Amino acid sequence: MGFNPDVLDVLCPMHLMLDAQGIITHVGPTTQKLRPDMVLQGLSFMEAFNVMRPRGIKTLAALRQAGQVKLHLELAGTPPARLKGVLVHDGGGAMIVNLSFGISILDGVRDYALTNADFAATDLAIEMLYLVEAKSAAMEASRMLNQRLQGAKDAAEEQAYTDTLTGLRNRRALDETLERLLNARAAFAVMHIDLDYFKAVNDTLGHAAGDHVLQVVARIMLEETRASDMVARVGGDEFTVILPKVGDIDVLERVGRRIIDRIEAPVPFNDALCKISASIGTVWIQSSRTATRETVMEDADLALYASKNEGRARQTMYTPELRSSASSANSTTPPKARGTAKS
Repeated sequence: MGFNPDVLDVLCPMHLMLDAQGIITHVGPTTQKLRPDMVLQGLSFMEAFNVMRPRGIKTLAALRQAGQVKLHLELAGTPPARLKGVLVHDGGGAMIVNLSFGISILDGVRDYALTNADFAATDLAIEMLYLVEAKSAAMEASRMLNQRLQGAKDAAEEQAYTDTLTGLRNRRALDETLERLLNARAAFAVMHIDLDYFKAVNDTLGHAAGDHVLQVVARIMLEETRASDMVARVGGDEFTVILPKVGDIDVLERVGRRIIDRIEAPVPFNDALCKISASIGTVWIQSSRTATRETVMEDADLALYASKNEGRARQTMYTPELRSSASSANSTTPPKARGTAKS
């Protein structure tokens, strides 16, 4: 019995042929791809491979006795190549060792850039590779679909928290941010801002002018606050700014003054000038203070109402005395509730 190398290269391209002394006399084309810079032919099998299992195979005689037993082999050189093998005798002393990657087929294909041409046409590895490719394609399609769905979800959530006219946060976003800061017992400030004389702009120049003014005001507020602050439009001409980590009341006074000064500058619209101003009511919440979202906004409303009463275009800091004054006035003229202190 003899082995025809040309036939074996087709039927089992990942093989080795050994002579009676265990010297490699022929190397299958796929086996050679594992060590393109290493001449395997002429080496002793025991020199080229370490038999890891069955344990104790260190000699050619022991290797011969392991005929038709699955061998666990490690090929010399780099990168590491752990292979499975089966040894068959030809009856005259020569041997053939047929090799495979076993369950490491995917690593082998990746590490050695193998293709379907490197395996026998009937090798189940080919079907496995096709299945892996199909699975990879399906997983990639699924990943891309999930990315699109997540993007659509993120866009929908963003829209749900955004005022469509100005691009600022809306009341829903404001409420959630306030709740988060209050639950964390954080120090922060709230500025409740109402535009003075805005109704006159709408009445005399139309709603297009009013929308333009609101967009200009939104830009001013973003420019005069920090990236970590939140600016929200919570009503027609009402805005609220949340300023986290405020450690000095002077900071609030300077920010409020800048906003008021810039909003007082006339806003051009077509051939007209839109003249408005801003009144601000500000509450400074200390980290040690317990409060609710409702009481915070009520206090900001009271401070805003005080700014309106004192002549507009100013900022009033909330103090407990404002609530006492509002309670006293309640016996004659009800104080304006939140959002009613208008131009």
